[in-house]
Amino acid sequence: TGKQMNRLLQGDVGSGKTIVALFSMLMAVDNGFQAAMMAPTEILANHHYQSLYKDLEKIGLKVHLLTGSTKKSKRNEIHEDLLSVQVQILIGTHALIEDTVNFKNLGIVIIDEQHRFGVAQRAKFWRKNSIPPHILIMTATPIPRTLSMTLYGDLDVSIIDELPPGRKSIKT
Repeated sequence: TGKQMNRLLQGDVGSGKTIVALFSMLMAVDNGFQAAMMAPTEILANHHYQSLYKDLEKIGLKVHLLTGSTKKSKRNEIHEDLLSVQVQILIGTHALIEDTVNFKNLGIVIIDEQHRFGVAQRAKFWRKNSIPPHILIMTATPIPRTLSMTLYGDLDVSIIDELPPGRKSIKT
């Protein structure tokens, strides 16, 4: 449409938010863009990477993981691969918003557990491409700040209010 998407995707743990994020990233890649997925912790970033990497590599997509503990030599490789569009999907932590991380053509950013990031941190992605990328933020637990963003900000809301068929309920 020529308009930037700013959307909150809310759903319980296990409801399918990551699958929605995956298909959103695949749509962007299919249209010639790169995608990024940012998680608040290395554990969660690693989880996303491990759960998506094998399947994405099978279909010929190059996926990298970038976190604070990524070695300098690997970081340099990732930086080069992003600019030459050899990496279509980058998954990571706050390391994704460092000034040294530049994309050739970033089309969509997925932010998991968005309440763990500040407004300025999320806004850094807008400067990672000449055209601001689409933003999909995900949460299982909306907090008052998230709710106020939906009321007073330019943020659309989608809610997954049921578990996928056959999924057992989560016990915490």
